[in-house]
Amino acid sequence: MPDNVLAFMIALGVALILTPAVIAFARRTGALDKPDARKVHARPIPRIGGIGIYAAFMASILVQLIFVDLTPEFMTSLIGLMVGGTIIVTIGIIDDYCDLPAKVKLLGQIIAAAVLVIGFDVRIDFVTDPLGDFIYLEFFAIPATIFWIVGLTNTVNLIDGLDGLAAGVSTIAAVTIFLVALQQNFLLVAVVTAALAGAAFGFLYYNFNPARIFMGDTGSMFLGFMLSGISVIGAVKSAATIALIVPILALGLPILDTAFAIVRRKLAGVPIMKPDKGHLHHRLLSLGFTQRQAVLLMYTISALLGTSAVAADG
Repeated sequence: MPDNVLAFMIALGVALILTPAVIAFARRTGALDKPDARKVHARPIPRIGGIGIYAAFMASILVQLIFVDLTPEFMTSLIGLMVGGTIIVTIGIIDDYCDLPAKVKLLGQIIAAAVLVIGFDVRIDFVTDPLGDFIYLEFFAIPATIFWIVGLTNTVNLIDGLDGLAAGVSTIAAVTIFLVALQQNFLLVAVVTAALAGAAFGFLYYNFNPARIFMGDTGSMFLGFMLSGISVIGAVKSAATIALIVPILALGLPILDTAFAIVRRKLAGVPIMKPDKGHLHHRLLSLGFTQRQAVLLMYTISALLGTSAVAADG
């Protein structure tokens, strides 16, 4: 039987213990996020903190693989998540050191998603409509699932603009999915989400304002990839749209922010992937909110949306 508390505590402990070593390694190797006109920090900050999140999650999941009797189907899905997550973290590390072009990074995200979807057969073949009838995606299943994963990966990546924002919102989203998985008795999905929540929450200790380290694309893309992949596994097990609605609600704030950013940049005639200072967190700062106030407000909104997702499932 999977142990949710153990999964959370192992990931939490590894993140707390390992992140200081990641900070030291980042400083030694020059993985620093330097201030510029778009960013809000005033001094260089280490930015490969996602390595700690990744290692904490993997350590927790490996314990489950070794000591818990998993079904072959779920074992395959879990290994697919780990392989895809490793690819996305590798891309993130390279980007945090070298600033990859947006198109190259997007291609890497698509490859990581395709490995999970095609290589390990983790995809949404059908969903249910409000009347309870099945809607089969047929040949749209693979591209639709890849689009879903890449979309949520970038959603978390784009919200990573203030100390603790992406880590906190991802923790809230993970806890939301965890609670829904428990309600639906998907214990294996719940334990994976518990591990992800523990890893993100442990990292948040060092990332909350004033941040000692940033997660970088290494962490933000990994968290987005995991949240999207876990929700796909939940959708496969439940054959219900609620499994996909839950992360949409839980990540409602960054999803809306990303949608507005796409529209804003299209209207301005600039590339969609080009960073700007028009995100919600930037606007809150311009209204006079401190970093902590802006982040806590966005936590509150995310928690309310997450609560609504749990209530909708109940």
